[in-house]
Amino acid sequence: MSLSVDIEKRLGDFTLRVAFETDGGVLGLLGASGCGKSMTLKCIAGIEKPDSGRIVLDGRTLFDADQHINLPPQQRQVGYLFQNYALFPNMTVRQNILCGLRAQKDKTKREQALEEIVALLQLQGLEDRRPAQISGGQAQRAALARILVSRPKLLMLDEPFSALDTHLRVQLQMQMRALLARFGGDVLLVTHSRDEAYHLCQRIAVLDAGELLTVKETKALFADPGSVRAAQLTGCKNISRARKTGEYEVEAIDWGLRFVTEAPVRDGVTGVGIRAHYFNPRAAQNRFPVRSVAEMEEPFEWIVEMRTPGQREGSANIWWRVPKDRRPAVFPAQMGVAPVNVLLLYD
Repeated sequence: MSLSVDIEKRLGDFTLRVAFETDGGVLGLLGASGCGKSMTLKCIAGIEKPDSGRIVLDGRTLFDADQHINLPPQQRQVGYLFQNYALFPNMTVRQNILCGLRAQKDKTKREQALEEIVALLQLQGLEDRRPAQISGGQAQRAALARILVSRPKLLMLDEPFSALDTHLRVQLQMQMRALLARFGGDVLLVTHSRDEAYHLCQRIAVLDAGELLTVKETKALFADPGSVRAAQLTGCKNISRARKTGEYEVEAIDWGLRFVTEAPVRDGVTGVGIRAHYFNPRAAQNRFPVRSVAEMEEPFEWIVEMRTPGQREGSANIWWRVPKDRRPAVFPAQMGVAPVNVLLLYD
């Protein structure tokens, strides 16, 4: 199965422009709140109508502005899990799930499908409870059961873990990963969390202010985000303005440093990024003097803020994250960075 989206949607001063394709697996839509992630899902589901463009799912046109095609939501075969799960509060878990089987008129087949999905999502014993009587994780599974029992061709998840506490969120992410592998169809996952995107998605589309910045394989995106905004959204804490000074050399203007790079530096480089875990006082290359200016203890790491002698006044401190068992007793006089860990950013 595959999904092709190429649409534009205007909302006052905000314009959403996205174009991407899927071909199985989980595609994450990663971006800050208000960037257009949820609006993209609503346009695909048929809840919102784009102003122009086309949406095709598995060879079937769901929307085409030029051809005046706009299938209603109930005909699109798209499963949409909302942030609040949207379970009917006056119905039991069983009744909620059966809402996804309204098209199945055979009572025996309805009951069989119900039993199968209840077992798959481990909802046994909860069938007669109402949403207010079950936990957040159980409510999420019940909402997924209602969607999956209708056998959608596309599954869309809108911030599915945002209402859960940290412990439950990680636990359910592991369960969700196994569930999505069983689903087998195309999945779109909206999130503002880089960790969720990394855990669950094979590919990630980065959105910013309504624009699609890039679509890459997940590990490739974190290794080479390509732009300042994509680097920020994937968690890079240290970004400096930059200019090219050689085929494999770049100057970090805000830090007063030059770095040798593994990748060739293209014309038009505008920034350089270094993730907080990439600094190493024993690294042989790209060494530079530093001084510590602040530090903060976390449960398993230290965050150390540092500056270079030539760093521009007013520029942000450089972050170094170091595990507690690797923190040196005396703060090092120099740091180094491997050339492969110097991120080149182009807008």
